[in-house]
Amino acid sequence: MSGTPSGDGDKARLMELLAVSLRAYYADFTEAAAAENLTASQGKTLSVLRQGPAAMRALARTLSCDASNITGIIDRLEKRGLVHREPSPTDRRVKNVVLTPEGERAVDAIRANMHATMAGLDALDDAERATLHDLLSRTFEAAAVTA
Repeated sequence: MSGTPSGDGDKARLMELLAVSLRAYYADFTEAAAAENLTASQGKTLSVLRQGPAAMRALARTLSCDASNITGIIDRLEKRGLVHREPSPTDRRVKNVVLTPEGERAVDAIRANMHATMAGLDALDDAERATLHDLLSRTFEAAAVTA
């Protein structure tokens, strides 16, 4: 008898599987972003902006990086025409970053080139994908709301 409830062991195994899954996803994402001549950080920024415009400070918080780092990322994406800055409609001191149509195309290309991730999802039938979606949504609901 280990003294650890089996539920804790199940959670530990799930956490390890999530870690393995995230490493595989991140490697696939990084490779797909590179195919678009983007760094992983630039690709993640574009993916976040796909959800809608965001203030620079909010982007830095969402991406867990320093505000000066996000400025450099946005400068490089803006130079390529993938994003643009515009004043916030509620606070003219704040600049929102907006995805351009070319930025949307880049996000679509990254997702389309994530072959390992797509193959894994294709191995599931429609009902299994719906169940996975439900489980991940419930598990990470709070994180999705704050992202």
